[in-house]
Amino acid sequence: MSKDKFENDLDKFVNSLFGNNNNKKKNSKEPNDSGDVKEAKVVDLNKKPINGKKIGTIIGSLVAVFAIIVIIISNLYVVKENEYKVIRQFGEVVAYKSEPGLNFKIPFIQSVTTLPKNVMIYDMATEEEIMTADKKRIIVDNYAVWKVTDPKLLISNARTIANAEARMEEFIYSTLRTELGRLEYGEIINESSSTRGDLNKNITERVNELLSNDKYGIEVVDVRIRRTDLPAENEQSVFTRMISERESMAQNYLSAGDAQKRSIEAETDRNASELLSTARKEAALIRAEGEAEAARIYNNAFSKDPEFYELYRTLETYKQTIGEDTVIIIPSDSPYARILSGYLE
Repeated sequence: MSKDKFENDLDKFVNSLFGNNNNKKKNSKEPNDSGDVKEAKVVDLNKKPINGKKIGTIIGSLVAVFAIIVIIISNLYVVKENEYKVIRQFGEVVAYKSEPGLNFKIPFIQSVTTLPKNVMIYDMATEEEIMTADKKRIIVDNYAVWKVTDPKLLISNARTIANAEARMEEFIYSTLRTELGRLEYGEIINESSSTRGDLNKNITERVNELLSNDKYGIEVVDVRIRRTDLPAENEQSVFTRMISERESMAQNYLSAGDAQKRSIEAETDRNASELLSTARKEAALIRAEGEAEAARIYNNAFSKDPEFYELYRTLETYKQTIGEDTVIIIPSDSPYARILSGYLE
């Protein structure tokens, strides 16, 4: 297509879009050689030619501006409070953003990857079997609480979150196996009476040390043992042994209780005997003193009237010897009979 033809087509296109009442073409009819009448085109000589190159430049500029706006918008990214934005340039990590806000990356050169900033829980995929110090096999189910501390190191060394979790799980299992292998089964299941210390804290510190040495950019906040079980084939024998041990312990407690009971009873009986002996002694002394005082009073009283005293003593004798069904056989001339008969002289 020639340049003149392109400009003519562009002029037609512009006229069809915008129109121009002042520059319309005027048609007139003219006869031809054969006598037919043909329309003759009248061209306005004052009409200015349209500059197609200028219009093309304007359209191109608009397209370029629109493309630039689209590129700018598509290369803006937002950093949220609970995430990191890792910037890569030609696949290599060059920076990361942790502060919330709007940021811009270089088009076509840089790309952005999102990593979580909040604390996460990783549940171990499988329950691990571990041998204790007393050669007992146990199954441990545990989980870890962790977070990303350096996204650049994580991407550079672990590449993905899944790979970082896999390495963390290996370190946790290795450390857990070492720590529990130093303890006996009873110390593991009975934390209150064991000498194991803070096992979870020790495991957490050791795992963080290994992760820091390999520079994975993550930190374990806590490692917790959720459950410890015995293998199915060992459960019954261990339960039977535990029952026997508990019965033996119960019998020891009963024996110790009986011995303590007998000791307490003997001590109590001894104290009671001492108290009774002391009381009896004091009672005898008081009684003797009372009887002596009574005898003295009786002597003083009866010495004033001996006959009355004799009568009183005789009546006291009657009180002691004569009851409702008492039969007494005595001589009629005895003093006793005479008193009973009413003869007092």
